[in-house]
Amino acid sequence: MKKKSKNKFLFNLFIIILICAGAYFVYQKFFVNTILLKDKNYTFIYIKHKDNLEQVINEINAQNIICNLNIFKWLAKSMELEKSINPGKYRIINRMTMRQIINLIKYNQEEKVKLNFNYKIHNLEEFISYIDEKLELNSKELRKLLNDKEILNKSFQLKPDNAFSMVIPNSENVSWAISKEQLLKLLENNYHKVWDTKRKSLAKKTGFSIPEIITLASIVQSESRIKSEREKIAGVYINRLKKGMLLQADPTLKFANKNFSAKRILNNDKNINSPYNTYKYKGLPPGPICLVTNQAIDATLNFNNHNFIFFCAKPELNGLSDYSSNYQQHKKFADAYHRALDKKGINR
Repeated sequence: MKKKSKNKFLFNLFIIILICAGAYFVYQKFFVNTILLKDKNYTFIYIKHKDNLEQVINEINAQNIICNLNIFKWLAKSMELEKSINPGKYRIINRMTMRQIINLIKYNQEEKVKLNFNYKIHNLEEFISYIDEKLELNSKELRKLLNDKEILNKSFQLKPDNAFSMVIPNSENVSWAISKEQLLKLLENNYHKVWDTKRKSLAKKTGFSIPEIITLASIVQSESRIKSEREKIAGVYINRLKKGMLLQADPTLKFANKNFSAKRILNNDKNINSPYNTYKYKGLPPGPICLVTNQAIDATLNFNNHNFIFFCAKPELNGLSDYSSNYQQHKKFADAYHRALDKKGINR
């Protein structure tokens, strides 16, 4: 009897050990570190809109980070991942578990993408390319959206020619899988934050439309970083517009020729056949030549009232300009400026 009891005890002990070993195996597979990345601490996976479970698994498997794909599939199904697949960009950290990866996607613990709308974006096409590179949205559908006359008019009171005016320079943290409608709403909200009641009222007093103010402000911004100079320069350009004179704004030539870093304008630059060539065509160009800051908009709205119709950078190259109301005086200032450039060896 004692022998039977001992055997029974040993058998039960064996079963318990077997169960513990199985539990330990499961624990090791599903709860202990199962992701081992080579030569890096993390990687990213990208889950698209409308991706099904099989496509999600394929995206993860493509990273070659799952040691046993069949176990991962079984676990994903048992955790009902297919019922809650959230698109987005997900950071997979070295030594993560399968369960942690599934929970990232299931509970939408995505990594936001930082968008920087700044001076490096010169036009709408570059903006579209930037978004295409950073987000799931592709350039084709975004281009179609941002060239839709009805949408532009309804949301921004803009046209395709000046649609770049809708983009406000700032930084945004967004989902990699943001929809085109959500992106449009983001742009719209930022646009109307800038163009509040006060600025709209000031724009009306100038006699120019908001898109025209934005375009003019983009030129003013490109001419100087100094607030007082911007207000004075804006006054010069407004005087020229009212007199029906050519703007002859050097920054528009840089834009037309795509010589954004040029420090000196050459006579050949003035020959380009572009609506942005303000040495050839009267009035404002079709749209802004850069993303326009609030400071440049405010400087333009609060332009100085004066009689100057010319200005030229001072030969000291200190960011200030000399202003004149006749060409003879302006020519003297311009000659002094060009001599200063020659002396410093600035040829382009």
